[in-house]
Amino acid sequence: MANGTDTALFIVLLIMAGSFGVWYTSNDGFSNQSDDALESSDDSVIVTDSNGVKHKFAEPPTRVALTNTYAATVMRMLEIDPSVVVGVSGDFDDETIWPEFINTPMVQYSAHSEIDFESLLDTRPDVYIVFATNGMVDTEAIRNLLEPVGVKVLALDFYKYDYLRDEINVLATLFGKEEQAAAIFDEFDEIESMVEQRISNVSDESRPQIVMEHHASLTRDPVVLTGTSQWTDVIEKAGGVNVFADLPGHTTHVSMEAIIGENPDILMFDGITFDIGFNSYDSNNKCESHMNLISERDGFDSVSAIANNKMIIMSGEFAGPMMIHGLPTLAKYFHPDLFEDVDAEEILDEYFSQYHGIDRIGKFVCDSTVVAA
Repeated sequence: MANGTDTALFIVLLIMAGSFGVWYTSNDGFSNQSDDALESSDDSVIVTDSNGVKHKFAEPPTRVALTNTYAATVMRMLEIDPSVVVGVSGDFDDETIWPEFINTPMVQYSAHSEIDFESLLDTRPDVYIVFATNGMVDTEAIRNLLEPVGVKVLALDFYKYDYLRDEINVLATLFGKEEQAAAIFDEFDEIESMVEQRISNVSDESRPQIVMEHHASLTRDPVVLTGTSQWTDVIEKAGGVNVFADLPGHTTHVSMEAIIGENPDILMFDGITFDIGFNSYDSNNKCESHMNLISERDGFDSVSAIANNKMIIMSGEFAGPMMIHGLPTLAKYFHPDLFEDVDAEEILDEYFSQYHGIDRIGKFVCDSTVVAA
């Protein structure tokens, strides 16, 4: 009986998808065209996403579904009208920062969960913005399911330093917000130049050696972030060295002995699963518990980062569109003497005030020095 129900549901979804495809194709003459057609000369806009896929639009999209807050943040930064958003994920559940989306239909539980295709198709989106290279999101499978029924799958991460400006430019071009993008990039340049100038005379030998561990690092074999991760560029721009940058993959397992052998000056952890960030306060002291467990690893008492109490957990915002505004926070942690007069907290406050129109609230960094105080 269950198999029959599943089959019937699948047929219903196919009929819905087919009906949606007919509706969409009749309203958009640019769906599923070849590269040659995309290159044709007219007044349409062509953008290339972070999977290298070209998309052609006759006009700016008026119905957009979002899977993650990073994309929504960039839309805010570019002053794109939020009314175009017709579907979101459960990641927008904090009405303090996302009040405009409280009543927007939910099309999936989170950015990493399965899509509710029935809910998604009900919203009739022109575009579905998803992560491009996140290991927990099968972007290609999503594209194969949705593009045949007329939904353009625009793959953009907004969490990789090397591609952040390019990805912002994609949305700026698509929505005619090039002037806003230029102003954002001017601000990026100002912050980056300030940091670069202050660390320019720091020798390679004087730069702190960093091990950046994944939040899942309480297993027997720790998981570290490598050179292709979103954090390595930020660490280097802040004047540090990721000692495991040359290892393959985005993340990889290493032995306890490997970390001890590298003897890092600082141990960092990404805070995406910790209760920190906007309107989050680590109320259950997970940061302290995590750091205590790390410091109690066999042989770690001889590691410089443990001996000198230098561990830091940074919230997920630092690995998203806020990364350049967060750069002074990390640079000041690495080189406090060089940034003594820099108010990194004020830079974060201004980011939230300027781009989100809200006061920054919450705990964004867990510092072992503060935890131990």
